[in-house]
Amino acid sequence: MRIEDKGLIDRSRRVQFQFDGHRYEGFAGDTLASALLANGVRMVARSFKYHRPRGVMTAGSEEPNALVTVGRGAAQRPNLRATTVELHEGLEARSQNRWPTLGLDVLAANDLFAPFLGAGFYYKTFMWPRAFWERVYEPVIRRAAGLGALSGDAAEDSYERAYAHCDVLVIGGGPAGLMAARAAAEAGADVILAEEDTRLGGRLLAETEEVDGLPAVDWVEEIAAELAAMPNVRIMTRTAVTGVYDGGTYGALERLAPDLATRPHAPKGCFWRIVARRAVLAAGALERAIAFPNNDRPGVMMAGAVRAYVNRWGVAPGQSTVVFGNNDSAHRTVSDLQAAGVHVAALIDARPYARSALDVPFYPGAQVCGTSGRRGLEAVTISTQRGEDRIAADCLAISGGWNPTVHLACHMGARPEWDAARQAFLPPANAVPGLCAAGAAAGAFSTRACLESGLAKGARAAQDLGLRAPDLAAPMATDAAYDIFPLWHVPGKGRAWLDFQNDVTVKDVVQAAAENFRSVEHMKRYTTQGMAPDQGKNSNVAALAVLAEATGRGIAETGTTTFRPPYVPVPIAALGAGGKGKGFAPERRTTSHAESVARNAPMIEAGLWYRPSYFPQKGENAWRQSCDREVAMVRSAVGICDVSTLGKIDVQGADAARFLDFVYTNMFSTLKVGRVRYGLMLREDGHVMDDGTCARMAETHFVMTTTTAAAGQVMRHLEFVSQVLRPDWDVRLVSVTEQWAQFAVAGPKSRALLNGMLDAPIDEAGFPYMACGTARIGGVAGRLFRISFSGEHAYEIAVPARYGAALFAALVARAEEMGGGAYGLEALNVLRIEKGFITHAEIHGRVTAYDIGMQGMMSAKKDFIGKAAAARPGLTDPERERMVGLKPVGAVKELLAGAHIFDEGAEAVRTQDRGYVTSACYSPTLGHVIGIGFLQRGPERMGDRVRVVDHLRKSETICEVTPLVAFDPEGGRLRG
Repeated sequence: MRIEDKGLIDRSRRVQFQFDGHRYEGFAGDTLASALLANGVRMVARSFKYHRPRGVMTAGSEEPNALVTVGRGAAQRPNLRATTVELHEGLEARSQNRWPTLGLDVLAANDLFAPFLGAGFYYKTFMWPRAFWERVYEPVIRRAAGLGALSGDAAEDSYERAYAHCDVLVIGGGPAGLMAARAAAEAGADVILAEEDTRLGGRLLAETEEVDGLPAVDWVEEIAAELAAMPNVRIMTRTAVTGVYDGGTYGALERLAPDLATRPHAPKGCFWRIVARRAVLAAGALERAIAFPNNDRPGVMMAGAVRAYVNRWGVAPGQSTVVFGNNDSAHRTVSDLQAAGVHVAALIDARPYARSALDVPFYPGAQVCGTSGRRGLEAVTISTQRGEDRIAADCLAISGGWNPTVHLACHMGARPEWDAARQAFLPPANAVPGLCAAGAAAGAFSTRACLESGLAKGARAAQDLGLRAPDLAAPMATDAAYDIFPLWHVPGKGRAWLDFQNDVTVKDVVQAAAENFRSVEHMKRYTTQGMAPDQGKNSNVAALAVLAEATGRGIAETGTTTFRPPYVPVPIAALGAGGKGKGFAPERRTTSHAESVARNAPMIEAGLWYRPSYFPQKGENAWRQSCDREVAMVRSAVGICDVSTLGKIDVQGADAARFLDFVYTNMFSTLKVGRVRYGLMLREDGHVMDDGTCARMAETHFVMTTTTAAAGQVMRHLEFVSQVLRPDWDVRLVSVTEQWAQFAVAGPKSRALLNGMLDAPIDEAGFPYMACGTARIGGVAGRLFRISFSGEHAYEIAVPARYGAALFAALVARAEEMGGGAYGLEALNVLRIEKGFITHAEIHGRVTAYDIGMQGMMSAKKDFIGKAAAARPGLTDPERERMVGLKPVGAVKELLAGAHIFDEGAEAVRTQDRGYVTSACYSPTLGHVIGIGFLQRGPERMGDRVRVVDHLRKSETICEVTPLVAFDPEGGRLRG
């Protein structure tokens, strides 16, 4: 029911909504949970296993019971917490995990079979008869499993992704977070204040106390306004920080306000990646329950949640309330209820020494030992020194103490530390570099302590960054000591629930210990405790305490389970925001793209890049005509090819040379400045990862090139090596693939072409084969490399990408004047096959340096990644498939990549397979088809005839095994 003149809702704006087909009314500012409670709806869900009636239990994202499905069709979203669903006009929500209705759930019959469905029952049943598993048991279990369900329709929901950087990230907008943000901002730090709720204030929104002489809510508004006015502060409400990752990176999910999210084409939210130099964890604490028989009925709620519904939303969760606790939160709840005019039937304090001045029946040293009522609480049974009493009530507010929200502080593998005085786990110190905890998250449970803690930690974060924090005084507020009496469960007849979402009881945990699942991780998996969508936020600590008691250990010794991201559920669509269509496979274009399209070049995808296949000219009706012309053009005159798509990685640092020695098989520390060297890179398993060139631009500066296909893989590999294997070396890496436009100028006239365009001409003596250096072309500073992938006298010239389009047009125009022109990927492929150069068609992940004939590049003078693994006998076996050239010599001159090789005369079956073809083409230079393949004992079989068969494309030919280099084996054209 509603309480007049209470709450922060806007009573001038009425909101219509539906739940399970019934129409209700709430107010702007309500959550679905508060609106349902205001309308007298107590049962909102069914539990997972036993389908017991469940009601709203908390007021935040830790809610274990009130999971609902919102929307219909493609917009249907299951498993949303009613406590965080903002009420808006037209909201349609449904209960879930019931059939056919919430009030009449057929699967509630499971509760009758509870003695047979205890912890681990699925490990012990469904064993016989064997044939029943797939035909009976599994289909039934799958049908009953799960909570909410997707509609099956393709969702049109869209999310955005965004990135942010700041000096200080403050996680949580309660009293500690507000003061931490203020202290850091006053020091001049760039601050992001992220708050999961719709507004700042945290617990202060649910309390009636004063801060600095003002009502807490008014003080929050005042501080929030000050922060919002500061240019170096970004306030992000509706934003839950979900995970902590390496390098000061934090994941955060921002929800849009309902009035924005329901607009056409509006995103549902945004997933942020925030990089912060320092962070303050001020996420508060979560109130925990006490396990006692039948403590799961609708109407049993957390005491702090009851205060929140009364003070923030103006809702009385019941007409008559019993309050049960082991700390002063219970007394505060009674005081707030009485001030709001709600009847309190009793205050039960488990502390024998407790005192109360409140006008309410008071039971110190007593405990709640049972409840009654089926679809809602009707009465509470308490155990006192005099015996048992029964008290009529429709709401029971429980406080078993507070658990600091330590999750984010443990996302990098650390475990929280037990504090016996607070009976709670605290965040481990220095577990996350740059992060410290403040306020209730650090175990400071009074408002005054939260304010002081936030102020100190915010100032410390700023000081760590070299900023001078001003001397700010903490606001005045209540500073009561935190006094708690350890109480985890109350013995009695009936099931005492720990995990409300997964129906785990005290008995289940005790049984797990009895069956030797004594490790907390084993107990978790045996009972499913803490494995529900709430990830045990309400139940974990109490379950650990029960396990500790059952195994005769202390809670600290028992320990906790592993904390992993995300802290709250994150839609897969949010994690993959922008990952549909071209967002999943971006269309990457070179600077020459427009010019290539203007020349009618068909564009083909190569490693997400779009590159010209060939450049057709008038009268050419087939791609082969264009390709043959382009090959001949490069061999006889000069050709221009855009090679910007090759990966380009800038490597700098005092240890750059020995870093390259470590990642390449051959030596780079001996490479002279101004020279280029070809390199081979292995994976740790000894197989070839990639090949490319590396140019030494200065003593501590190298530019590495990779293949187009492996650019990302190599960059990740290098980052792993620098951060994990050699973190002590002074080396820095950055991908510059898109920063430089690079063009191959290949052919006998290549030097003449360049000398007509370079500001300073070059010659053989000053710029020999495999030379590199800076160059200016048309007044633009660039780089020049004397390298070739065509086997011809060639260069590659690189300029900043903004000049790429103009340079390509100029190069092609000059080449056409000299009898040449642009050439595409088809011609490039023919040119490299004629020379026996490899691409990822050959180094496809299953070959070694020995297989491609490059074992001589594996230096014996140094260690390198993959060296030991590559020396294994199996990877140097002469019987391995090794790279060779192929030439058709039979009546059929066709040779197809992907075909398999068999001995001449052998049957073309799997057991006779001797190898495969990786590349093939028609060579206009040689006048016949050639190919590259892998053949068992290949180099030893020169001149042999083999049978090449492609069963899928119905092709068969006889080939001669030839040397790999089919054209200019001496390399005179390359070096001349």
